[in-house]
Amino acid sequence: MYRIEKSRKHFWRNMFTRMALVLVTVAVIVWSLPRNESQRFRYDVGKPWMYGSFIAKFDFPIYKTDETIKAQEDSLLQTYQPYYNYDKTVEKKQVNKFLSDFHDGIPGLPHQYIDIIAKQLHRLYQTGIMDTPEYNEIYRDSTSLVRVVIGNNAQTMPLDEIYSTLSAYEQIFLDDVVAQQRPLLQRCNLNNYIEPNLIYDKERSLTERNDLLSSIPPASGMVMSGQKVIDRGDIVDEYTYRVLNSFEREIKRRSATQNEITSTIIGQIILVTFMVTLFTIYLALFRRDYFNKPRSIAMLYSLITFFPVIVAIMMRHNFMSVYIVPFAMVPMFVRVFMDSRTAFISHVTMLLICTIAVRYQYEFIIIQIVAGLIAIYSLRELTRRAQVFKTGILVAMGSALVYLALQMIQDNDFTIMDHDMYYHFVVNGVLLLLAYPLMYIVEKMFGFVSSVTLFELSNTNRGLLRNLSEIAPGTFQHSITVGNLAAEIANKIGANSLLVRTGALYHDIGKMADPVFFTENQAGVNPHDHLDYKESARIIINHVTEGVKMAERENLPTIIRDFIVTHHGTGMTKFFYIKYKNEHPDEEIDPKPFEYPGPNPFTREQAILMIADGVEAASRSIAEYTEENIATLVNKIIDSDVVDGYFKDCPITFRDIALAKVVLIERLKAIYHTRISYPEAKK
Repeated sequence: MYRIEKSRKHFWRNMFTRMALVLVTVAVIVWSLPRNESQRFRYDVGKPWMYGSFIAKFDFPIYKTDETIKAQEDSLLQTYQPYYNYDKTVEKKQVNKFLSDFHDGIPGLPHQYIDIIAKQLHRLYQTGIMDTPEYNEIYRDSTSLVRVVIGNNAQTMPLDEIYSTLSAYEQIFLDDVVAQQRPLLQRCNLNNYIEPNLIYDKERSLTERNDLLSSIPPASGMVMSGQKVIDRGDIVDEYTYRVLNSFEREIKRRSATQNEITSTIIGQIILVTFMVTLFTIYLALFRRDYFNKPRSIAMLYSLITFFPVIVAIMMRHNFMSVYIVPFAMVPMFVRVFMDSRTAFISHVTMLLICTIAVRYQYEFIIIQIVAGLIAIYSLRELTRRAQVFKTGILVAMGSALVYLALQMIQDNDFTIMDHDMYYHFVVNGVLLLLAYPLMYIVEKMFGFVSSVTLFELSNTNRGLLRNLSEIAPGTFQHSITVGNLAAEIANKIGANSLLVRTGALYHDIGKMADPVFFTENQAGVNPHDHLDYKESARIIINHVTEGVKMAERENLPTIIRDFIVTHHGTGMTKFFYIKYKNEHPDEEIDPKPFEYPGPNPFTREQAILMIADGVEAASRSIAEYTEENIATLVNKIIDSDVVDGYFKDCPITFRDIALAKVVLIERLKAIYHTRISYPEAKK
C-alpha cells in the first residue's frame, strides 16, 4: 500500500513539473512576440500581392516615409535660428574686474595699455560672445544664423560675426599694438575677463524648432473611397507599399483599442499553447523515455523557446533578416543527443511557433523545413568536425535552391528577384558551424554525452585508459575484447555501439587498485591462495566501488559510470561463495558478503556489456575451443543471467538476447580458432 501511494505521489509530481514547464515555455514565447495589431496583410516591395483586389473602403492620407520626412526636416532645419539672450551686465562686470585688477598698470608696459585692452573687451562684448563648446556644436549643425534678443527686440546675426570665448581671446591679440607685447600680456591671463554674454534661450528655441517641424505635412496625397490600390499578382512597388502602409496606420489610428490588443495576445496564447501541447503529447506517447527524464525535456523545451524568442526580438526591432538565424541547430542537437524523429518533430514545432512573428510564413516554413531535413540526414552520427562543416554547406545550398524554386514559381523574371537573400543563406551556413562548440555547452548544461565526447573518452593513449594499460595490462586487453564483442552485439540489435564500447573500456578500471588479485593480470602466483574466501570476495567486489571513485575523480559522465556499477549487477562472486559453502556445509551462510552492490542493468547497452563481459571472462576457462563447447558456454552464461533476473529492469528483448548469442558464438569461434600444424621438411 505504501509503495502504491509513493508511486502515485511520484506520478502527480512529474505531471505537475511537466505542466509547469509547458506553461513557462508558453509564457516566455508569448511575452516576446511582437504585438502588430495593425498588421492586416503581408507584403513587401518587389513581391507579388498575394490577396484579392484591394479597394479602399474609406478616404485616407498617403503618409510619407520616415526617410522622406527626415530629409524635409533636415532641409527646414537649415533655416532654423536658435535664440540667445544678450546679457549687458557681463561686460560691465568683467571690464570693471579688469580695471580693478590692473589699476596700477600692467607690469612692464605703459599705462596706456590698460585703456587699449579695456576698449578691446568692450568691442568684443558689444559684438557678442558665446561659450566655446556651444559655439562649436551649433557650427557643426550647419547653423549659420542665430537670433539675438536685446530687451524686447530680436535681431538675426550671422554666426561667423559672433565670437566664442576662445576666438574672442585670440581677437585681442590681432591688434597691432597689442600683438607686439603678446608675451607680457599672456602672463595677465586675459581669458579670465572673457565670459559668454549670449545665453541660450532653450524654451524659446525649442518652441521655434517645433513650430518649424510641425509645418511639414505628414502626408503627400489621398486615397479616395472606392479607389483600387492593387490587384492579385501585381508586384508591390514603392508607391503601392506606401499606400498599403498608410492604410495600416490609418486603421491603427481609427480602431486600435485595448480590446484589439487583448484579442491578439489571446490568439497568440492559444496557438503557442496548442503547439507546445501537441509536442508534449508526442513525447508522452512515443518518447516516454525522454518524457520521464528532466534533462531531456529541459533541453527540448529550451530549444523550442530560444529560437522563437530570437525571431520575435529581430522582428520587433527590424534587426536584419530572420534567414540568417541557424534554425537547423535544433534538429542537429536533438539528432545527436536523441533521435531523428524527435529532431524533426522538435524542428517543425519550433518553426510553426516562429511563423507567428515572421512576415512570409509559407516561404519561411518551406525553406526551414528543408534545411532541417538536410541537417538530420547529413548528421546521422557526429564523429568528426568536418561533418558539421559539411552540414553547414548543404543547409546553405539547400535553402538557396528552395528559395530559387519559390521565386521562379512566383515570377520568371530574374531581374526582379531578390538576390540579397542568397547572402543571408551563406551567413546562415557559417553561423551553423557554431553548433560544434555550442554542443559542448549543451552537453554540460543538460548532462548529455555526444558521439564526439565518447570518441575522446575511448582514446586509449590518455587518462585512465593509459593508466589501465600500464598498471593492469591483462584487464586492459580484456576490456578491449569485451568492448569489441559488445559493439558487435549492439550493431546487430540496433543499440548504441559507440556508447557500449566506451563503457566497456572503463567498466573494470577499479581493478587498478589491486591488479594482481585478478587472474588476467597474474603470472603464476595467485594471492587468493593465502586469503579467506570472504576477504577474497571483498577485494573482487571492491573493484566496482573503486572504479566509481576513479571515474568521479576524472569527472567521467554519469552514463559511463553507470556501466561500472551495473556490469555485474547484483550478482555474486560465485567462485568464492561456492568454495566457502562447500567448506561450511552445516553453516547458514549470509550471501551479502559475496554479492555485488548493483544495481542491475537498466539500459540495453548495460545489459549487452554484462553479457559480453561474463562470456568473455568465462571463455578463458574452456579446455578445448570447439564450436560445441563455445556454444554451450555462451548459452549457459546468458541463460543463467536471464534466470537470475538481471535483465528485468532493462528494455532488452528475447530476440536481442538470441542475436547476442549468435554474435558471441561466431566471434569467439573466430578469436579461438584452431591453427593447423605446419609439416617439417624431411632431411
